[in-house]
Amino acid sequence: MRLAVNIDHIATLRNARNEHDPDPVAAALLAEKSGAAGIVCHLREDRRHIRDHDLAGLRKAVTTRLDLEMAMTDEMGAIAVATMPELITLVPEKREELTTEGGFAIERHFNRLVAFLEPIKGAGIEISLFIEAEQRAIDLAEKAGADIVELHTGAYALKSGEEQATELKKIRQAAAYAKNLGLRVVAGHGLNYQNIAPFRTIEEIEEVSIGHALIARAAFVGIPAAVREMLDIIN
Repeated sequence: MRLAVNIDHIATLRNARNEHDPDPVAAALLAEKSGAAGIVCHLREDRRHIRDHDLAGLRKAVTTRLDLEMAMTDEMGAIAVATMPELITLVPEKREELTTEGGFAIERHFNRLVAFLEPIKGAGIEISLFIEAEQRAIDLAEKAGADIVELHTGAYALKSGEEQATELKKIRQAAAYAKNLGLRVVAGHGLNYQNIAPFRTIEEIEEVSIGHALIARAAFVGIPAAVREMLDIIN
């Protein structure tokens, strides 16, 4: 299983003083050097963490795979085509949320989604949709032309015991269903060093995306050690 590292919260820390350090690009390079298979950043509409110059710097520096998380807006679509990340992940976004709260409402926005994705796909950028682990959402993702589905693991991360086991079963079934449709499958949100281990048994999930937990761990041990510790667990 591969590890993609989200470096948004390096920018959050930098922005607390509105200065230059720590640098998200430097963090991305350390993560890559330590074994990360990709770098994830979310350019939010309010630029609360990653900013436009960060994205430009990441595009120049990242040599593995750059995944641009973004909302379905005309501005972000244009930025994606201009920046040319290897991958975009479409996520829902609300100004008042602390972090992404759920999967993209694909049924509600399906017609708009298909039109929105056309120029991005035409530019040769792969498409991932961040969705709930539900068959209907997966069917619509495939119909819309997604290459990848990222299964939202937030509910799993917030539960424990039998409730968590039930959520894991849903994710396992959704991953198998998506793979059978020909979609590639990744997972993310709320995953950490304590709850990630069961994902090793879901062979359809080829990559996990982890940000907050890994950056929090890096505050104590450094990015290289935090990345290697996570890789040791998932592999």
